[in-house]
Amino acid sequence: MKHTGFICDESYFWHQTGNGALNLSAGGWIQEDTHAENPETKRRVKNLLERSKFIKQLQQIEPRSATLREIEMNHEQAYIEQIKQLSETGGGDAGVRALVGPNSYEIALLSAGGALTAVDAVMTEEVKNVYALTRPPGHHAEFEKGMGFCLFNNVAIGAKYLRKKYGTNRILILDWDVHHGNGTESAFRTDPNVLFISIHQENTFPKNRGGITYTGEGEGEGFNVNIELPAGTGNEGYQYTFEHVVEPIIDQFQPEFIFISAGQDPSRFDPLGRMLVTASGFYDMALSIKRLAEKHCNGRLVACHEGGYSTAYVPFCTLRILEAFSGKASGIDDPFDLGYHEGSLYPNQMEAVDKVVNIQRKYWDL
Repeated sequence: MKHTGFICDESYFWHQTGNGALNLSAGGWIQEDTHAENPETKRRVKNLLERSKFIKQLQQIEPRSATLREIEMNHEQAYIEQIKQLSETGGGDAGVRALVGPNSYEIALLSAGGALTAVDAVMTEEVKNVYALTRPPGHHAEFEKGMGFCLFNNVAIGAKYLRKKYGTNRILILDWDVHHGNGTESAFRTDPNVLFISIHQENTFPKNRGGITYTGEGEGEGFNVNIELPAGTGNEGYQYTFEHVVEPIIDQFQPEFIFISAGQDPSRFDPLGRMLVTASGFYDMALSIKRLAEKHCNGRLVACHEGGYSTAYVPFCTLRILEAFSGKASGIDDPFDLGYHEGSLYPNQMEAVDKVVNIQRKYWDL
């Protein structure tokens, strides 16, 4: 048995997001371009894995489509029908910049199904962990609308499926996408059995979400951890965050299963973020979570791809995550590592994390 599963499907690359000029507020002044959420960042991940032969280190797993009933675990029927109708009639916006193209409904079902397939592969011990190269992404998608390129919330659906089918109680969802995982937060805001941790850049999309003082509601209070980091935070700042917040809270929660919403848009070259994480920084984060999974839940770990918009750099960042998951080395150097600026830890970054620590001490021993 190979240690790490890899889920992908050619259909994921066929989800159409338009020409990048369809912003209705732009007044027609944007020249046609490539949309930020285009297939190339993810297609090039798969291409790099195949060209380097590293894909032979992974167990390739074919995804199935999620059923309507499975999507309804996290989304209202009217919204699902809206996606279907837009898909059948040529496309449109299903919320806030949640673009639907022809056949996007079927592709989104397959993307959500990738998360479900990953859960089954781990729970049946086909593999120890899985990386699902899902598209369209999911973590912004709310119960009743899409947001930020996301249609169905793959990870939230996966977590609810895990609980329903396998009776898993304590589930951790770590979201390191540069943008706050608002849809996932909404799905579990009152749930004490799902610990949601979102590490994101401050004052970015979506507006007025992801503040560090929001810690959940009702019985779920204390099981929502928002970590806002200043623009310019790099490897050292993320490491400080893991050491002082992420790792100690996970140790106390003792999850039975771990999901990662893996957005590689905190990278130093991303056009929609202002962070400075390098490929080696993603390796370190992935290795930390893998070790926590091995410590607490027999290694049960699933990552679903979210954002990441640098077509050149996302493949190398994702490769490093897969190296950490599998314990195998690709032998490929980071071609964008210029030997400087690994992202020093600055006082404002420490202060931002320390503010989270002070808030979370009400719930956790930090």
